[in-house]
Amino acid sequence: MKAFVRFNQGILKMPFHWKVWLMCLMAANAVIPMFFIQYLEAQIVLATFMASAGIMTVLTGRFGFSRILGLGHVLWIPLLIFIATRLDDWPSDTSLGQWMRCLAVVNLLSLMIDVTDIIRYLRGDREETVTLP
Repeated sequence: MKAFVRFNQGILKMPFHWKVWLMCLMAANAVIPMFFIQYLEAQIVLATFMASAGIMTVLTGRFGFSRILGLGHVLWIPLLIFIATRLDDWPSDTSLGQWMRCLAVVNLLSLMIDVTDIIRYLRGDREETVTLP
């Protein structure tokens, strides 16, 4: 429970532009899937989002709110592969197809940020990225 609180405190302490980015990620991965919950794609995206949040909470408990949290999105790699294999089933003129394409772009951008953060962590940048109580 302490790690969960610490993780959420870290999010609340992030600079405004990162909070906006996180809201976009949450919208794409947690809110919009609820509108398509009857479809397998949305169910898998939502489950992956929840599992990633769990991983990030565990990482926060172990390493603090540091750049290693990028590892929490490792499940997005197989998720993106899955989504890519489903795009032919949902053309871009359908709302589900539009969401899946938007999701793929947003998550891919996030993974690029995550890779940068993980590399920085491995090179020694291990301080917490925000000041927590």
